[in-house]
This record gives sequence, C-alpha cells and structure tokens, in this order.
Amino acid sequence: MFRIRRIHDEVSPANKAALAQIAAIMHSRFSPAPAEEIDQFGRHLHNPFLKSFRTILFIAENMRQRVMGFAYLLHEPRIRFCYLDWIATEVDTSGGGIGGALYDRVRQEAAALDAMGLFFECLPDEAALCPDDVLRTDNRKRMRFYEKYGARPIVGTAYEKPYRPDQNCLPHLMFDGLGRFEKPERIFLRKVVRAILEHKYAGYAAPDYIRMVVDSIGPGPVTLREHRYVKPSTVSTVIVTRPAGRIALVFHDRHAVHHIHERGYVESPVRVRSILREISAHPLFEIVPAKAFPTRFLESVHDADFIAFLRHACAELKDDRLVYPYVFPIRNKTRPPRDRFLLAGYFCIDTFTPISRHAYAAARKAVDCALTAAQELVNGRRLAYALVRPPGHHAERRAFGGFCYFNNNAIAARFLGQYGRVAILDIDYHHGNGQQDIFYDKRDVLTVSIHCDPSHAYPYFSGFRDELGEGEGEGFNLNLPLPEKTDGPRYRSALSSALRRIRAFCPDFLVVALGLDTAKDDPTGSWSLTGRDFELNGRLIGELGTPVLVVQEGGYRTRTLGVTARHFFEGLAAAPIRRPAIGTRDLAPHNNSHRVIFDRATKAAR
Repeated sequence: MFRIRRIHDEVSPANKAALAQIAAIMHSRFSPAPAEEIDQFGRHLHNPFLKSFRTILFIAENMRQRVMGFAYLLHEPRIRFCYLDWIATEVDTSGGGIGGALYDRVRQEAAALDAMGLFFECLPDEAALCPDDVLRTDNRKRMRFYEKYGARPIVGTAYEKPYRPDQNCLPHLMFDGLGRFEKPERIFLRKVVRAILEHKYAGYAAPDYIRMVVDSIGPGPVTLREHRYVKPSTVSTVIVTRPAGRIALVFHDRHAVHHIHERGYVESPVRVRSILREISAHPLFEIVPAKAFPTRFLESVHDADFIAFLRHACAELKDDRLVYPYVFPIRNKTRPPRDRFLLAGYFCIDTFTPISRHAYAAARKAVDCALTAAQELVNGRRLAYALVRPPGHHAERRAFGGFCYFNNNAIAARFLGQYGRVAILDIDYHHGNGQQDIFYDKRDVLTVSIHCDPSHAYPYFSGFRDELGEGEGEGFNLNLPLPEKTDGPRYRSALSSALRRIRAFCPDFLVVALGLDTAKDDPTGSWSLTGRDFELNGRLIGELGTPVLVVQEGGYRTRTLGVTARHFFEGLAAAPIRRPAIGTRDLAPHNNSHRVIFDRATKAAR
C-alpha cells in the first residue's frame, strides 16, 4: 500500500526526511547523479524564481513514510503549461503501479492548473538518434508507457538536434494533451520551447541554439509522431477525477453518547443530525470513515496531566451524573485539590461545561475525525470537513470550557504542520481562545480569529485586538473583534483583512474553525449573517487556493443549521483555484537529458 502526497517545503521534519530519500533515489537511479538538481529540490519549492517556474513535488510513500518514488512538476502560469522535470521510482521497485499512480497524479494537477498541455522529455527509441542498443530498449519501454496516455513525441523540429558534434541521444519533447488538446498550437509551442530552454537550461543552452530550435517550429500545424506501441483505440486520455474534487466529510457515530439533558444546554446531538440531513447526500461531499489515532496527537497540544484528568474523571462517573466546576483554585495553583471532582475547576474556565460519563470518549472521537480529515489533505484532497461534537476551539493547553474538551482544530493543525506551514482561521461568533493559548508563543502556526468583541461575548477574558503573540510568536496571532451588531458586509470587510494576513503568511494548509453561530437568530449570538453571506464568505476563503480543513465549532439554531452549512460549502467549493504565479523502475525517463548532455556530453546516455 502506498499513497501519493505533495511535499510543500523543506522545513518540516517529515518533508526533510522525504527529500533525503528522494536524493537517495536519484543517486541510485542516475549515474552520475545531478548533484545541483538534488541540492536545489527543496529550495525550489518555496522560491519559484530559482527556475522561473512554480515547482510541485509529489511522492509515493508507504504507511511507514518510506519514499518509493517521486514526480517533480514545473508550472508556467503565464504561458499555461506544465513540464514534468523528473519522475522516478526506487531501483528495487518492480510493478505495484507506483510510476503509473505518480503520472496520473501529475496529469490531474496539470489539468487542475488549467494547463494547455503537459510536456516532458523522453530519450529516443530510434537507432539513428540513439545507437546504444541497451538504452534504446529501455527508451522503448518508456515510450510504450506514455503512449497509453496519448503522449507522443513532437516531430519535425530541431529539439533533438545535438548541441555539439560529439553528442547523441538527445531527447524528444513529449506532449500530453490531458484529454483536452489533440496537439499544441504552433505559437504556443514556440513559447513553451523557449521557456524550457531559457529557464530550465539556463547557462547550458546558448542563445543561438535556442533561437535555432524555436525557429525550427515553422508555419503549419504541429505534428505528433504516429503511435508505435499501442493501438490508438486503446489510448486512455481521460483524467480520472481525484479525491480532491469532492469534500471529504468525516463524522463519528458516537457523538450522541455525549448528551447533556438539561434545559438550556444547546450543544446537543441534533446539531450534527441537522447538518447531515442537508449535506450527506449532496454531490459535493464524499463520506470518509473516521480512523483512530494514538493519544500522542492529543499530547502535541494538551498537557498529559490534563488529558489524564479528563479520562479518569469521566471513567469514574456512573450513569447520567454530571460534575460542574464550582471551586476554582486560582490562588495557589501549585497545590491542586486531591479530590478528582474538585479538580474540575482546576482545569476548567467556566461553570457550565460539565464532566459526564461519555465526554472523554466523544471528545476523543472528535479528535479522530479532525485528524482523519487532515490526513485527507495530506493525501492530496483539496477540501475536508470534520463534522464533530463536542466542539474544541475553547479548549486550551491545560483547560476545557465553552462546551469544548480537546482542541480539535489545533490538534489537526499540529498534525498538518509536519507537512508544511499551517494557518488557523476561526470564524466562530466567540473568540478561539484555545488555539490562541496553544500557539501564542510560536510562529509555525498563524492563528486568526474573527469574533464578537469579548467585552460583550464569551469568553470575555481573551480575543482583544492587542493580543499579538509573544516571544517568537509575536505577530503570529491576529484578533479581529467586531461589534455586537454586525451584518454580512461588515463581516466580509474583517474577513478580507484576515485573508490578507493569511496570504502574507503563505500557508500550505488552512484550518477553518467553522462557527455557524454567526447566523441570524442563533441563540448564542447577536449577528445577522444570512445564507448568502455564508456562501460569499466560503468563496472568499476558497479563493486562497490553499487546501482547507474545516472543523465544526459552534452553531445552535438547528432549524437552519444544515442550510447555513450547505451555503458555506457551496461557496467554498465553487471558488476558482488561484495558485501562485510511473509504472515500474524501467519507466523513469531521463528528463534532465538536455542539461546533463550540455554539461557532460555523452555521459548522460549511459
């Protein structure tokens, strides 16, 4: 079993380990290995100016995070084409479909970027261009693989012309129309070839050589070579829709065991049922079962003694007994009470969030849902929704309250932080004091909260505009408190400010703490946002173009809760993606052939 995931940076530990394994694959597959390319792989991910292309790196890894293959894609957004620079699998990998899965993923990404074609190089399979019999046999296998997708060499140009008389076996330029384009237009192809030679091969291809190759693309239609290895009728050019096209919907069937049957306790199971009735059959969503995750993920944001207290206190309760905090030992925190239930006030921030027999189990399941949804983003999905209760954004590092026990969105953010930069956007009516407390002195997670002014709304003690973070986290917390009476336009003004800060942070993942209690007539709020406002807000967030994990927080007007959620997700999914400017071991093409040959003459062919 393996998964395809994207590498966003060279900073996080998981990505550093993956890049080291990619380097090992390069050294084992290519001799001599292109040291310059290997060294710059990571830096290219966050600095597109190094190659004048936006770079995208996918890996195939097993569940133990062993990298079994990779694909390195270049994107030129102005000309609108993608170039597959490298694709390779481990030397000892045979079969298993790893190369095919990587190439499928590359085609899907190129199509999502609205590329007018996917280009790459493949060494020639003709004796006149490649006299080495062994190498030519390998090249035929590669050509056969790509022909299955409709990709073929562009012929009738000087792209294969040697740079020096002693060179041979220079590659064909291949074209994959991604199921939409039969062949490239002449003017478009000239721009593509010039961009490849000037930027990818900067310092290797002389201006005269580039001009000669570009000018060889003369008037008349561009020609692709006829099929040699597969029948045209068997070619599959269709882009298989990847999971990223639908929203992963993750919920758990044990949320209802946590049910406080007291008048006025609005955080009830009907909340989840109301949303599910509206969206579970909607074509936007794909239900994904929740998986169980170890306790260590909770400990990544919560103190171990706090977790242990909740686990043991809940386990000791019988039947429907509830324990509400009523003693708060703030005068001497170094001497906590010995009585388990007096400790409730030691770990709680209010008097209306009880400990119940099933609170811990339900809260753990909510965490599992958030982590499962986060894993979907790591696996390449664009949008995921953890529909959970109890909510979590008021749970701090060592405190619960506001109906919240564990901070689902903070735990998910810490998990995603293994794979790239993460921002949390809290759009609940109430301030997200939990994630602010957890990340306040850190800079790896940006926390942004839009909420009712804490002078008027819970939690009353945090969420003020001057709370910016401290230590290395200074400047990485942003609060945007709004008045008691706020309508859609005023809210969108604040949301636009929040999104500007998030764009400046350049996250690889965005966690949205979704509170639907900002809606008109919610019993816990005072704002007047309508369904149309939620749709527009969702669209604004979606236009970031960043993979988004939505974690359910508040929202208590159950009559309209589902419709409100549907409006938000329809806007989120409808937003255009605005991103900044294969088979077996034998199928890995020497996609760097031009550069290597310019530098090392005929060594590349060997």
